[in-house]
Amino acid sequence: MSNARVLVVDDESNIRLLLEEILSEEGYEVTTAEDAAVARTAKKNQDFDLILLDIWMPDTDGISLLKEWSEQGELEPVVMMSGHGTVDAAVEATRLGALDFIEKPVSLAKLLRTVEKALEQRRAAEPRRSLVTPMPAPVGKSDTIRSLRDQVTRIARYDAHTLLAGEPGSGREAHARHLASLSSRSAGPFVVASGDNGTTAFLGDGQEPGALERASGGILFIDEICSVSAGTEQMLLEVLEKERYRPIGSSTDRDLNVRFLSSAPPGFEQDMNDFRRELLSRLSIVVIRVPPLREYLEDIPELLRYYVDLLVDSENLPFRRFSVAAQNRLRNYPWPGNILELKNMASRLLIIGAEEEITLEEVEGQLTPGASIDEPLVKQDLLSMPLREAREHFERAYLRQQLILCDGKVGRLAERIGMERTHLYRKLNALGVDFRQVSADE
Repeated sequence: MSNARVLVVDDESNIRLLLEEILSEEGYEVTTAEDAAVARTAKKNQDFDLILLDIWMPDTDGISLLKEWSEQGELEPVVMMSGHGTVDAAVEATRLGALDFIEKPVSLAKLLRTVEKALEQRRAAEPRRSLVTPMPAPVGKSDTIRSLRDQVTRIARYDAHTLLAGEPGSGREAHARHLASLSSRSAGPFVVASGDNGTTAFLGDGQEPGALERASGGILFIDEICSVSAGTEQMLLEVLEKERYRPIGSSTDRDLNVRFLSSAPPGFEQDMNDFRRELLSRLSIVVIRVPPLREYLEDIPELLRYYVDLLVDSENLPFRRFSVAAQNRLRNYPWPGNILELKNMASRLLIIGAEEEITLEEVEGQLTPGASIDEPLVKQDLLSMPLREAREHFERAYLRQQLILCDGKVGRLAERIGMERTHLYRKLNALGVDFRQVSADE
């Protein structure tokens, strides 16, 4: 693709010069950037047909920059580069929209083949300027998923602010995007902001527009709304009350034309005082409960087929199928990381495997380490024990697993399982669960 514009982002000057020389000789127009700040400026001033993006950079790493562009809906074709490539980095990059992943030192043949392949994909792609990414309906035939599909479809018709309550990894944002694609705002932007962002993320910084402005006419999804700071809480309350906002650096107010979708952890209502009662009451006119994966385990085989097909089609991963034994094992796994854990595991197995069939042994090797602690719930024969002993085994294994998911933080664990912290400390002590040791082991 002669005269294609390529942006090379790498903090190593010798790599930048080498890639610039090679690609220029092949007829490409090459721009270089030594860090994320320069890359942002270059991308703002010019459209590129392809971006070669290094992962490890001193100011902002390439994965974070890729995520930033993806969330802003400004993602041109990107190929990631790294001298320390890992499977996890490759999986994360492809999840965020990267077309390919090449390791340094880069071979000339591999570089040119990858660049040409990426540009061919761009030429073959249909024009797509829809700002809300079309999202399929939740996959599954269980009563749980059927009910969720019906609820999302019904609520999408109304322009009410909606809160999606569920565990991390359960697909809250995916369901929000599906709802948005069914709503009257489907042609508008879908902008994501984190609850722990400051006010400038919503109102801008005087140079770049904030989330409220970028989401005008569409949807603003606030991830983990319960984590907003006091200052952000006050700002959002004023915006919701007045239905107007003033971007930083502007002298005039603007009308609010946004439907808010937000996510929150399960049981947020129980601690409403702590979780901004007034703000949440305004943003949760409608509440959708997103179930954890362990509540619809019968849909695991269909979900595995769906994600394998999706990853093969969208990320060019090799096709593999799960054996019956592997599927059965996964139907009896508790999935602490929910649907995100399932998708990431499928990605890893497609990337690292060789044979077409995914075996039970491969699956066992990919399951969360926390599921292999001394008392894995899916393998422990509790029925052979007296009730009191079985209950203690279950509680000990359950709390150890939950502690791992909460990074050993007892406060976070109390919030997650709905137990008062003082009582939880006593329970952990009685069961002999040392939260400090669990954190250190993990």
